[in-house]
Amino acid sequence: MKEQDKIEIDVVQVLKVLWKRKLMIALVAIATGVLAFGFSSFIVKPQFTSTTRIYVVNRNQGDKSGLSNQDLQAGSYLVKDYREIILSQDVLEKVVTEQNLKFDAKALAKKIQVTVPADTRIVSISVKDGNPEEASRIANGLREVAAQKIISVTKVSDVTTLEEARPALSPSSPNIRRNTILGVGVGAGIVILLAISVEVLDDRVKRPEDIEEVMHISLLGVIPNLEKLK
Repeated sequence: MKEQDKIEIDVVQVLKVLWKRKLMIALVAIATGVLAFGFSSFIVKPQFTSTTRIYVVNRNQGDKSGLSNQDLQAGSYLVKDYREIILSQDVLEKVVTEQNLKFDAKALAKKIQVTVPADTRIVSISVKDGNPEEASRIANGLREVAAQKIISVTKVSDVTTLEEARPALSPSSPNIRRNTILGVGVGAGIVILLAISVEVLDDRVKRPEDIEEVMHISLLGVIPNLEKLK
């Protein structure tokens, strides 16, 4: 029972300390939030993402009226190959040449994200760039080159375009709202942790209960501060 009381008193004391420093916590949180907002809005260059999607048709698909479970299972294994083909050096270098890009294949690879929904033969190709028009142009160019390469390597019957890439209307990054909220949370969290650490490490006697806890003796009485009573 005494141990429970001790824990309860400690928690209450910590809450009192945090309440006393509420103004500092709020000011630091606002300051870090403003810094995060300013950094995301004016320093970080906005990036735009354009996505194009293709559907890979099996070479025997023309003889069937629909997709069987075996077809889907086989396709799920092949899509991993498609991803590697799309990101292959030959494909990337050809895209760089045909699109007259000012960076090399290695830099282009960092701008590309290839995703494949589960149990499908649909491949999504996304390209991120600071210019939305450039992002869509590169994505569509990459789709055309990758489709030819997939057909020549895997011998599939066709690679159909499901969706062409279009210029994005708004940037995909940075997420200003999320970064601002994170800035506020990080700032407040740092001050709270520092305040708790100082309180825990401070071994000075501040309350009558501290004497009983440290010296393990009963407290007979407390001498009042006469200055505070005036």
